[in-house]
Amino acid sequence: MFSLQSCSAWLCDCIKEKKLSILFPESEKGRMAFLMSRWIKAAAIGLLVAISVQFMTGFAADCGEIRNKVLRLHILANSDTQEDQDLKLAVRDRILEESGTLFNCLDSKEAAEQSVDENLEQIEEIAADEIERQGYDYPVKAERVRMFFDTRVYETFTLPAGQYDAVRVTIGKAEGHNWWCVLYPMLCLPAAQPQEELEQNFTESQADMIENAEDYQVEFATVEIIEKIKNWFAS
Repeated sequence: MFSLQSCSAWLCDCIKEKKLSILFPESEKGRMAFLMSRWIKAAAIGLLVAISVQFMTGFAADCGEIRNKVLRLHILANSDTQEDQDLKLAVRDRILEESGTLFNCLDSKEAAEQSVDENLEQIEEIAADEIERQGYDYPVKAERVRMFFDTRVYETFTLPAGQYDAVRVTIGKAEGHNWWCVLYPMLCLPAAQPQEELEQNFTESQADMIENAEDYQVEFATVEIIEKIKNWFAS
């Protein structure tokens, strides 16, 4: 008998890889593809409900509030060569160093988003200047987006999977590994005080989740499955 976890992993694998051959031979794929797609969606809905009922009442609500309170920074490198990855980190350092004045003393995510919208051109110019200073001529673009993140761990804190508002900076072809952090609350900017920021912006239970993810491994994994299924439907 399949466990809920193994069934969830299998379903996500089917969705991701479109492995119709798991149930149907090659000769049947064309005829059964539409039916299989509908079956997977129906199974996903049932699984989503089952997981939600079994695990998620309070934890999922906290995850939703965390996502709504956070503005993330997402930097995509041109490629995965060592040179392009080093450039990504140099651009990161410049943006973080010079963004403190944009986000310091802000008291809400909405204020942070307004500051970003008013200063996107400046953020882009900072990145472009650093790219040129490092000897490259890659184009760069800064924008505020709504995008999906897997569960992510950054030094002393973890954020659950799901859709987040983010400042995305793409360098060149943006085909390399990314770097991420949090602009609001100020958890990774210079002179930031993460503990104070957590206490001021999150409830006690939410701050505990963010700081002590090892105590919530099953819950974080379950939320990630649910959010990936929801993101699949949306896309």
